[in-house]
Amino acid sequence: MTKIKFSSTQIILGSFLMTVLIGTVLLFLPISSNSGKPTDFLTCLFTATSSLCVTGLVVVDTATHWSLFGQTVILVLIQIGGLGVVVVVTIVSLFLGQKISFSQRTVIQEALAVQHVGGTVKLIKFILKFVLFYELMGAFLLFFHFRNDFDFLTSIWYSIFHSISAFCNAGFDLMGVKSPFSSFTSYESSILLNVTIMLLIIYGGIGFAVWEDLIKMKFDFRKYKLQSKLVIVTTFLLIIIPATYFYFFEYHMNSGVSRILPSLFQSVTTRTAGFNTTNFADMSEVGKAVSIILMLIGGSPGSTAGGMKTTTFAIVMISTMSVFKRYNEPHIFNRRIGIQIIKNAMTIFVMYINLFLLFGFIICKIDGLALTDTLFETASAIGTVGLSLGITTKLSTISRILIIILMFLGRVGGLTFIYSIIPTLNRESGYISENVAVG
Repeated sequence: MTKIKFSSTQIILGSFLMTVLIGTVLLFLPISSNSGKPTDFLTCLFTATSSLCVTGLVVVDTATHWSLFGQTVILVLIQIGGLGVVVVVTIVSLFLGQKISFSQRTVIQEALAVQHVGGTVKLIKFILKFVLFYELMGAFLLFFHFRNDFDFLTSIWYSIFHSISAFCNAGFDLMGVKSPFSSFTSYESSILLNVTIMLLIIYGGIGFAVWEDLIKMKFDFRKYKLQSKLVIVTTFLLIIIPATYFYFFEYHMNSGVSRILPSLFQSVTTRTAGFNTTNFADMSEVGKAVSIILMLIGGSPGSTAGGMKTTTFAIVMISTMSVFKRYNEPHIFNRRIGIQIIKNAMTIFVMYINLFLLFGFIICKIDGLALTDTLFETASAIGTVGLSLGITTKLSTISRILIIILMFLGRVGGLTFIYSIIPTLNRESGYISENVAVG
């Protein structure tokens, strides 16, 4: 009998699909809902996909619709999705004392977006310690905040839930007990909650390989790998520049902390986290457009975040500037960017823009909603953000299925999906090249 061999991309895709299915079945159980009755299958599928893909878009309020069991299923899916199904399976295998084969290491390399197969097991162990430390620290700090509003046990549960959700850039919250779908709008001025959630989002969204590099090389920026340099600089700029815009043009009516905190928070959360302390529907059209751009960019490779990734955006910008300056080869930090990396970045960039626009147009026509609202929704889905202008619950069955597809593609990765279904053909075409005028 011929043994079927699956590529690393097929294994990653298949593991996500299987986990979504298991999560859907668990959420479908009567014990998962507060009413004690089964939730409709599409809602369960939507919620399971949103949880595993760490998106945060919901069609029912997490706090009021799901029971403690249902919320636990969602939290487990968030944790698995944030770390990656392959990483979680590897961690379990290590705990059971099993050896990790070379083929498994190759899959881990693909899942974590690291450059070499060597050291992947060591990286997995580092990830486990890193994640446990920061999620526990986040829960510890959040406990002091929630203790002011809830009893002891509820405060512990809320602290753990929101710490994991923030670190995994998921955006799921239990604040529906105050007002359905309200997120953290009642805590806009809480310095402790805002700063803790922002730091968890940033730590989770930078990428585990980058953190390993930072810890190993300390503060010597020159010794960092090129990927780490690009991630750090791009992340910094994508926080500061939008925050400056929000400060001067969206929250200019506020003052003091109530102006600084939301400006920083919205700049951080729009790149895949999905929490909000203010109502995005009240933003100007330009503010919504800025948010859409941030959502599409997302976090960094090998992190808990989704989106086209900070490095993709950075490479596209670097390549563009090299054309403007008429450089033969794009370069940054005294390092040349390879042509294959540029091709991959351009492909991902074009793919995300086209999917975001196409699905936004389709949903707009199907449901008769405002185009800005649907584009905001599709950007949120493919960027695995979870922010919405309030239309998620109004979407038709077809539109919800389209959002599910976008969330899945946004977390798994467009190229991973394409490579898993199209066979690899590494061969030259043999055709004669000919120049084409562009621009």
